[in-house]
This record gives sequence, C-alpha cells and structure tokens, in this order.
Amino acid sequence: MTETSTRPTRLLHALNPLATIAGPLPAILLLIFTRDIATPVSFIALAYLLLLTGSRLNARRLLVLFIALPAAAVILGLGFSLWTDASTLDHDTALLSIGNYRLYLSAVEVGSATALRLISIVALALLTGFASRGPDLVRSVVAHLRVPYRVGYAALASYRFVPRFRYELDVIRKAHRVRGTMGGRGPIAAVRRTIGYIVPLLASAIRHAERVSLSMDARAFGAHPSRTERHEVPFRTRDTMFIVGFWTLSAVIITSIRIA
Repeated sequence: MTETSTRPTRLLHALNPLATIAGPLPAILLLIFTRDIATPVSFIALAYLLLLTGSRLNARRLLVLFIALPAAAVILGLGFSLWTDASTLDHDTALLSIGNYRLYLSAVEVGSATALRLISIVALALLTGFASRGPDLVRSVVAHLRVPYRVGYAALASYRFVPRFRYELDVIRKAHRVRGTMGGRGPIAAVRRTIGYIVPLLASAIRHAERVSLSMDARAFGAHPSRTERHEVPFRTRDTMFIVGFWTLSAVIITSIRIA
C-alpha cells in the first residue's frame, strides 16, 4: 500500500487557477491608474497575507517575497524618483542637492508610489504563480473559458520547451568541457563559446519539435473539436466565494482609503 500525504491543502492550492486570476484582476486594473501610496501598500499587505497563510512556500519563494521584491521596490523607487520631472512638483523640501540638481521630497513620493504600484501588481500576480500549475491552468481555460484546446495545449507544449532547452544547453556545455573546447577565459572567449552553442542547440530544438509533433499526431491532436481530460479541474463554490470575497475586500480597501 502507498502512503498518502496527511498535509492539509492550503487555500490557494485548493482553488481553481481561474479563481486566483479573476479575484485580483479588478484590483490589478485599478492599481494601474492609482497615484497614491496607501492603495498599493494595502494590496501588497493583502497579497502577502494570502501567500503566507494560503500557499506552500519554499526557500526560493520566501527569498522572492522578502528579499527580491523589497529590493526591487527600493531600486525602482530610487530610479523613478531620479527620473521624475521636478518642474511639475512641489519644491518645498529638498532632500539632496548636487550642483544644480535637486532631489525633492515630492519626487521621492511620486517615485515610491510608482514602484509600489508595480510591486503590488507583481504580488497579486504571485497568488496564481505560486499556487497553480501550468497544465491545470490550461485545462481550466479550455474547460471553463471555452478556449480551443488546440490553442491551449499548443501554448503549453511551447512553454515546456524552455526547461528542455535548459537541459540541452547544460549537456552541450558539459560536452564542450570534456572535449577541451571551452576556448579560455574573458569576454571574447565567452562570445565564441556562446556562438558554438547555437548550432547544436538549434539541432536539438528541431529534433525535439519533431518528436513533439509526432507525439501529438499519434494522439490525434486537432482531429476532433473537443477532447476528454484525464484530470478535471472543476470550478467549485469555494472558487466563486473567493472571487466575490476578494472583490468585496478590494472595494472595502479602496473605499476606506478614499474616505480617509
């Protein structure tokens, strides 16, 4: 007998992938047009709360949440602050003065708001990225949004070329290393090595594409208007409740900030 996992399923992993997209979608569209700081900060906090309590987080994902995104927010905020046209802003408080250049507090506020807006959109998008798998998303789109399965599975097959190419590139590099054709060190040698990888990688890609094409033909891909699925991805009541709850909470957050 095989052992079954007793670890409880987290909220986001139990949802249909379309629910994790439809729920944050209105908030993402609204964040594109916001200009304040409180709105993106509120949605960042909401996204982090859902990710920490509703998804399985490994070391890499924790690194993204607590190192990569905050670092990106600081770098983007500084960059946008320096690029902001200060002639249209308030000049009351200057934080930095270098020669004729002045960095004003209002420019930092605009840059920070822009950076936080981008980070909040990314954080909301991670609700789907961290909790859903590509095949389940394709199955759900085909089953519930009536997207032709030819389009969905062709896109999925193309997406799976990426890890295959990574593996093939690693094999080619090891083969060159064994044969002693690495070409030395330095930028010129690196360019030569990269050029040397192109032809074998292209040949490997063609072979892989031919195998995928033959496999799809053997399974009568595209011969019928619809296909049966081995694994169903149902859209349940809890998915609807998540969407409605997220929309309601988003409306509450936006209304509270506008009133305040």
